[in-house]
Amino acid sequence: FTFVYRRKSGGPSLGLRSFSLIFLATLIGITINQNIYYEGLYLATSSTATAMANLVPAITFVMASVVGLEKVDIRSLRSIAKIAGTVICVAGAIFMALLRGPKLLNAQALPVTESTIGPEGEHWLQGCLFLFGSASLWSIWLILQVPASASYPDHVSLSAWMCFFGTLQSAVVALFFEPNLAAWTIHSSFEIVSCLFIGIFGSGVSFFVQAWCIAQKGPLFSAMFNPLCTVIATILAALLLHEEIYVGSLIGAVGVIGGLYAVLWGKAKDCQVMNKETDTESLQTNYKLDLEEPLLSDKSTRTNGNTA
Repeated sequence: FTFVYRRKSGGPSLGLRSFSLIFLATLIGITINQNIYYEGLYLATSSTATAMANLVPAITFVMASVVGLEKVDIRSLRSIAKIAGTVICVAGAIFMALLRGPKLLNAQALPVTESTIGPEGEHWLQGCLFLFGSASLWSIWLILQVPASASYPDHVSLSAWMCFFGTLQSAVVALFFEPNLAAWTIHSSFEIVSCLFIGIFGSGVSFFVQAWCIAQKGPLFSAMFNPLCTVIATILAALLLHEEIYVGSLIGAVGVIGGLYAVLWGKAKDCQVMNKETDTESLQTNYKLDLEEPLLSDKSTRTNGNTA
């Protein structure tokens, strides 16, 4: 529906380069990433999965710096702020996921559970490797959206194509690993509503917003908000599900917010520097034109005089 509407309204055409970039980004960021993430979640623990997912900003920062999407200058205060903010943000998210401490809220609501630090089960290390691979693929997906958005600047159609390719690729993978059609049966209306909610908001709306943010501010800007999901989920779980909140959660949340602010400050300074450089180049170009135009006028006058 989105593709047909955009085509009628004069949207960009999908060339071979755009098709290849979108297909590759979908294969890496959706199909392979989601499958190994759920496999890692099954082999490890939910807390480990949360901690590993919060490594996305650090991995994205390293990859973006290597490919030249993020400028890093150790002598610059804004680069130091981005590096320190990324480290603090990731450390706070991991601290929040794995460490607890004394209880602060809803201490009597649920029975005390054991800490999730340390291996649980013989496949725990394998699960961690899967989860780390998932975080790395997610970072690659964020970076791939930069050339994809540049080649196909219609973010709505870009999200629609990613969802379409993801559906086809995931269907092939699912049919290969689960050929039994009985496993595809939906048993309740709640499952239908859940699938629709995840498909519309978790994929469609989310992909569109991320594509727009990456096109405007770069992959690191989008990745830095990933640890904020842990903070929001913890707050909502405490308010709605009456889950316990610990001192570790509070300290980790402060670290996430502080690190995020430091990175955003560094990105804002980068934008200011880029704007100043652009203005300087524009002024130099204008001065050059102003100097050349009188010379051209004098030359033209002399030529006309000699002709006369």
